[in-house]
Amino acid sequence: MSTYELSKRIQSFWKFLVKLLTSNWRSLVILFLGVYVPVQIFGELAEEIWEKEGGFPWDVPILLAIHSTTSPQLDAFAINLTKLGAYWGVFPLAVAIVLILAFRRQWRFLIYALITYLGSLIINRTAKSTLQRVRPSLWESPAPESDYAFPSGHAMGSVTFAIVLMILTWNTRWRWVTVIGGIVFAIAISWTRMYLGVHYPSDIIAGWMASIAWAVGVCLVIRPHRSQRRLKPEEKAAIENSDG
Repeated sequence: MSTYELSKRIQSFWKFLVKLLTSNWRSLVILFLGVYVPVQIFGELAEEIWEKEGGFPWDVPILLAIHSTTSPQLDAFAINLTKLGAYWGVFPLAVAIVLILAFRRQWRFLIYALITYLGSLIINRTAKSTLQRVRPSLWESPAPESDYAFPSGHAMGSVTFAIVLMILTWNTRWRWVTVIGGIVFAIAISWTRMYLGVHYPSDIIAGWMASIAWAVGVCLVIRPHRSQRRLKPEEKAAIENSDG
């Protein structure tokens, strides 16, 4: 191969690379900020827990600061609110969303929701059983928990639920309602876990990062908003046959 031909191939490759990157820059940014960065943060937290078998210097001061605001009324509020992060809220609502998507035959949305919900649960249980971090014992919690702490299941569940809801409503007029409502809900549930003394702040952050990385990563793979017109012929035929 001559020097001229090699130069032409390099130029051709460079043009293709620039075109590919510029046409997909949004996906690359989402991949970096929504998957890579959260995974890195989660990994750093998990590594510290694994190697030192303890907490972080800022865990206890933050918990004590939150505990200084306690009152009987706030206790009752936190105990009831925290239940919405699991079996009283997130779980039944997630099941309802799955059933609605199945009834409406929105298969791509359904697959995204199922994989995201189930994957988040598996990741949480696997991390807990692997790292086996003991829960805080700074004071007697009014709503104690008996399993492991890292990462917070309530934090992961609420953030996963919020992101799925955001994705499902992204192209509708409810977009910003779900974005704002989802963020407020996830923060509120996470606050209850620290207020009740059953999670360190690092447990909460790890739960957020794991759920963000998983939900965004699955979205980039499944692409739930992709139109059925762009499906493969055999996929379209399967959907049409199921409608019949």
